[in-house]
Amino acid sequence: MIKRTVLDATRELLRELGLTTVFGNPGTTEVPFLTDWPDDFDYVLGLQESVVVAMADAYAQATREAVLVNLHSAGGVGHSLGSLFTAYRNRSPLIIVAGQQVRSLLPHEPFLGAMDAAEFPKPYVKWSIEPASAEDVPAALARAYHIATQAPSGPVFVSVPADDWTAPTERPVVSRPRVRGFAPDPEAIDELNAALEAAERPAIVVGGAVDQDSAVPETVALAERLNAGVWAAPMSYRCSFPENHPLFQGFLEPERGAVADALAAHDLVLVLGAPAFTYHVDRGRGDAPLPPLFILSDDEQILARAFEGTGIRATPKLGIRALLNVVERSTRPAPAPRPRPAKPSGATLTGEFLYATLADLLPDNALVVEEAPSHRGMLHEHLPITSTGSGFLTMASGTLGYGIPGAVGAALARPDRKVVAVVGDGSSMYGIQGLWTAAREQLPVTFVIFDNSEYAAVRLLGDTLGGAKLPGTELGGIDFAALAGSMGCQGVTITEPSGLAAGLAAALADPRPTLVHVRVAPTHALSY
Repeated sequence: MIKRTVLDATRELLRELGLTTVFGNPGTTEVPFLTDWPDDFDYVLGLQESVVVAMADAYAQATREAVLVNLHSAGGVGHSLGSLFTAYRNRSPLIIVAGQQVRSLLPHEPFLGAMDAAEFPKPYVKWSIEPASAEDVPAALARAYHIATQAPSGPVFVSVPADDWTAPTERPVVSRPRVRGFAPDPEAIDELNAALEAAERPAIVVGGAVDQDSAVPETVALAERLNAGVWAAPMSYRCSFPENHPLFQGFLEPERGAVADALAAHDLVLVLGAPAFTYHVDRGRGDAPLPPLFILSDDEQILARAFEGTGIRATPKLGIRALLNVVERSTRPAPAPRPRPAKPSGATLTGEFLYATLADLLPDNALVVEEAPSHRGMLHEHLPITSTGSGFLTMASGTLGYGIPGAVGAALARPDRKVVAVVGDGSSMYGIQGLWTAAREQLPVTFVIFDNSEYAAVRLLGDTLGGAKLPGTELGGIDFAALAGSMGCQGVTITEPSGLAAGLAAALADPRPTLVHVRVAPTHALSY
């Protein structure tokens, strides 16, 4: 009689949890996990581990569900760490399962063995473990799922010795439902409501967790009831308020003085689903005064490290709904709508002209994946994101390598939406292998490469900080269309403004994965 194995029990559990799409890059320590791969499981192959994790990150964000990632021992986990850091900052519920050498060899520090495997990915996982025995593996994965998906969600890590999968087990593994969100303290909501009633010019600042919790409709309703202007939090990784709404005021920059200046007209600020605040540069205005703050977050660390303000702990949707139950419709005048910039003339092929042209051509339900750091401000100005509900994804970490594989993961997750990646030339080279997976899966993704032939964000920030003669910022000479073709994607290069609209339109209409290489003019100022 064939005994039930740990692998059998694990696959039963994964089916019950809906974890049958697996992103991976295999090695020899993963062979026992992958053998006799079930027909009802999908294995999405990436050619490098950081690309694998970035694909899974965007897939999890676009589906709002956990996803399983299979990596190779210490070397594969090491390759993945940049993207794992991004997944942690993006709060993506990834369950990382890494292979390990067989248990009998571990005392001898064997080839491909991982020393202190559970310690390696820390601190950028919520929880990690190498189970004490083979029979503990399914239970560890069940616990990993619940930790990854509980707010604030994030990646977890399980190291599994290769011989554990074939070990017999009769232990039952119970698949429990996902833990739901949590509501705020009613007294805290009453205090906030009283402060809002007394305020004359309140504002709302929204962060990525609002969209992550599907709370954009509630946020719009709250802003309209309060007649409050809405700002996007600095470096927000999702669109949590429609940017064409008349109450939308713009984007806060990641610098204390700039935040203080932007919010100076308000006498109360409610921060929803974001830190207060994320900063990137210090221009000597660390003591610039902010209005009184209320911070509603599901993350106790965000609430603990805030230097000022009143914290309210709740998941965004339930917190905002609690507010909607008590807030009265305001008669205060609404703030003036944010002025929209004029469309660039197109005399030269600038980033502004590229974004404005793309905005005219994007389908209404498009999903935009972004990783063009020196052009972020141009995107905010000329490509407003109006399709909320995972309509915009980027990386909260600042670590490059998300854009191309992120678009692949998003396209796998949402075949009902057109996915467009806007990626800088420097950024693209950290995850270019994702093109191969796009071709293998035949995904109708459009990749738009902003080629200004440099790491412009580094040079521009260096200029701002008074640096001079910075080495290592000049690029150029990469034929992205040819590179795309070598990986099985269509590729086209655009060098003149007159060819931009037709080239983009053709790429967007093409059902095949297509890369549009656009040689844009140099960037002269860093904006967020």
